[in-house]
Formats: sequence, C-alpha cells, structure tokens
Amino acid sequence: MNSKAIVVVSRKLPQAVEGRLRHDYNPRFNDEDRLYTKDELIELASGAAGIVACHTDRLSADVIARLPDTIRVIANVSVGVDHVDLHAARERGIAVTNTPGVLADATAEVTILLLLGAARRASEGERLIRAGEWNSWSPSFMVGTQLTGKRLGIIGMGQVGQVTARRARGFDMTIHYHNRRRLPPDLEAGATYHETPEALLPHCDVLALHCPAIPETQRLLNAERIALLPDGAIVVNTARGSIVDEAALIAALRSGKLAAAGLDVFDNEPNIDPAFAQLSNTFLLPHIGSATRETRDAMGFRALDNLDAVLAGREPRDRVA
Repeated sequence: MNSKAIVVVSRKLPQAVEGRLRHDYNPRFNDEDRLYTKDELIELASGAAGIVACHTDRLSADVIARLPDTIRVIANVSVGVDHVDLHAARERGIAVTNTPGVLADATAEVTILLLLGAARRASEGERLIRAGEWNSWSPSFMVGTQLTGKRLGIIGMGQVGQVTARRARGFDMTIHYHNRRRLPPDLEAGATYHETPEALLPHCDVLALHCPAIPETQRLLNAERIALLPDGAIVVNTARGSIVDEAALIAALRSGKLAAAGLDVFDNEPNIDPAFAQLSNTFLLPHIGSATRETRDAMGFRALDNLDAVLAGREPRDRVA
C-alpha cells in the first residue's frame, strides 16, 4: 500500500480516525465539516485514490461519472449506501464499501430512547419545564402509553433489529417481526415471524423500522399500511426517512390514529417537514443513532480497513459494489 496515496475525507471524523489517516495517507480533510457541493467533491478528488464518504454525500451517477480515473474506492462511514449509485460505481470499476456490524448497539439504544420518549410524551414534558409552564399536577396530567407487556413489531430483523428485540424484552415486550428471510430459531429467540408487512402490522402496539433503504422499501410505511396498525400505535424509525411516507405519517399523527412517533431520520434531512416539529406527539432526534464515541471510532476504523484493503489490492471485508 502506498502510504502517501491521496484520500478525500468528505466530513469531519473522530480524532483517532483522522490520526490514522494522517499517518497512512495524504488526506484532504474537511476541517469545516460542511457538506461539499458536487463540483467541490469532484475537484477535491483530482489525483486521489479514494474517498471516505458519509451518508450526507450524494454520489449519484452523474457525480461518479465525473470522478477522476484515479479513484479506486468509496469507503463509506455508514451501513446504508443509498446515497451512492452502486451500478454507476460498478460500471466505473470503483469499489464501494460500508461499515456493518459496529453500530447495532448504539442504534438500538436510540431506538429504545425514541420508543420511551414517544410513549411517555417526553418532548412535551421537557418543553413545559424549559418554558417554565409546569404549574400543576393531577392524575390526568401528561398520561402516556406504558410499554411493559406491549407488542413490538420490527421490520428488518438484521443486527440492529435483533439487538432492539433483546433490549425490548427487558420491558417484557413480546416481539413480532417481518424480514426478507425468517431467522433461525436461535436468533429468532421466540419472536413471531410474519411473511409480509401486512400480516405483521395488526400485531404492533409499537412498530420499529430497521430495514435498509432500497427500492423495495421506498415508502414502505404508507397510508394503507398505517391503517393496518392498531389505533393508538407508536411508530419509531432509526433506519432511513425514505422508508416512510411522511405525509401519511403526519396525517395519522394529527388524526390520532397513531398515538406518537419517535424519529431519528427524515426525508431530505436536515431540511425536514416543519409539521413534525409542530406536532406535540413527536419525539425527534437529528440522526444520531450511531453517535457514540465508541461507535463512531469503530465505524471510522472499519471504513479505513476497507480503504486499506482496496488500495493494497485485496478484497475488502465489506464490499457492496
């Protein structure tokens, strides 16, 4: 491996990860941590061997077509790769990698946070405190939904979904799930499998979305499927915003069909639909599912392992294209 190969780093990374890049490569860091335009990214890639990218980058077919021939790898610091046109990358002979297996615990923790926050009206309560408007108490004050013994439905029973299920069992929740393939019994751990989302949804007091953003899951949770949920159900999404028809979700939250939603991801983030912030029955986070020191370090190092492999002529561990 050429230790002086030029590598474009699209966003600010943890200090330890940037230190390794500085040691092994000639990195072009994004010290301002701002989103590059397409033209800026292409210009920065001049003479570079690789790009360390994040989900905020839009590596569309036209961008990939304009990348210099020196680019051999796009090493993503993310599990999802819906921001990269994989077909275009394959056509250019550019390897694309991701970072699975290192963020399941952190993302499952945020799923439980969203689940609790939405169910127990945490955003409403905190706003009352911060605004100095809490002035009374009664048995009917701030009544939410108790999770103990409720049914948790999971769409996407990969690593994050499985960890979420384990954490939810601590609340004595029963687990139902839909996945492209049924899990073996040891991983299923007593959860009830449903072959289709339509079969799953009537059994969900809480629905957690953990499936990848692929064409088949685009707007998977739409008005027709929301109607199949029990009245007063709660929806939690830590996957990708494109999985949800946001207009349908907002309508269901306004009508009372859904009691609440806990959301860490949105369409067109960070420019999200302002209706979410105006609704009192939403618990909202700014895409921080993997945002722990331990996990962000692990993601960065996993991306660099893949980068190292491609530039050394080896098959990377996490190749997706």
